[in-house]
Amino acid sequence: MEIEAQIRTAIRDAVNRPSRKPFYWGGLTGYEQLEAIAQALRSEPLEGAETRYLQRLAMQVDRVVKKNRVLAQDLQEAHNGLVRIAECLRYPPSSFPASDTSETPLTSEQVRGEMEVLLQAFQPDLKRRPAQAALYNAWHRLWRSWGSDLLHCYDLPGLPPDNLKMESLFGRLRRHQRRISGRQSTRELRDFGPCQVLFLAESEDDLLQQLRRVPLAEYQIRRRRLAEAEAPRQFLRRLHRDPLNTMRSLVHQHAARRTTLTSSSSLPP
Repeated sequence: MEIEAQIRTAIRDAVNRPSRKPFYWGGLTGYEQLEAIAQALRSEPLEGAETRYLQRLAMQVDRVVKKNRVLAQDLQEAHNGLVRIAECLRYPPSSFPASDTSETPLTSEQVRGEMEVLLQAFQPDLKRRPAQAALYNAWHRLWRSWGSDLLHCYDLPGLPPDNLKMESLFGRLRRHQRRISGRQSTRELRDFGPCQVLFLAESEDDLLQQLRRVPLAEYQIRRRRLAEAEAPRQFLRRLHRDPLNTMRSLVHQHAARRTTLTSSSSLPP
């Protein structure tokens, strides 16, 4: 039952994957995770009354995968188009370090020419492919309206294509000030600069003495509770990194548990 609950958690996580735009699409990643779950459930022979629940899960997952296959293919093609746009713009800059050190620096005219070729090559079926149609319309509208204003960073040395690093620096400073002050607003703290958190212990011996005040048995109980609380998050992390092997491992554990229960029930009393 515990393994079946983990499989249900994997399915529930697949249909509720969040998105982190522009490059991480939760719906597409969730569909790929569902495909891996279906493949893992089909890799093990599910026969007998003990696997009836897994049979129903496999049937439902296969039905959802088959129903959304065309839409997932449309999303995948749209995502590939978005990745090609980013590559044409050499974005993010960390993925294209060679463009900064090359003998012939990249220019706005070169990027503009590559983008025009890419625009002409991207011709999806606008009536039957809604995701690609949405990308096509937004791409053409933005390029006509703001295309000339997006390419100055290729002609001005040192000008980044976005202000994400600056915003990230401001965000870290604000979070640090809020954490050490307890205030929601950072306006009053802007002139004081960074602050340091003072430790309560005056020396290493004092710190070690404070740690020893906690009984070892109580510490082990808390660590065990922490491990139990972290287990679902660790399972989801393994599932996100390698859904196919994670689901195969669960299915194999389920089969091994069934074998153990069957052998123990057949022993004489």
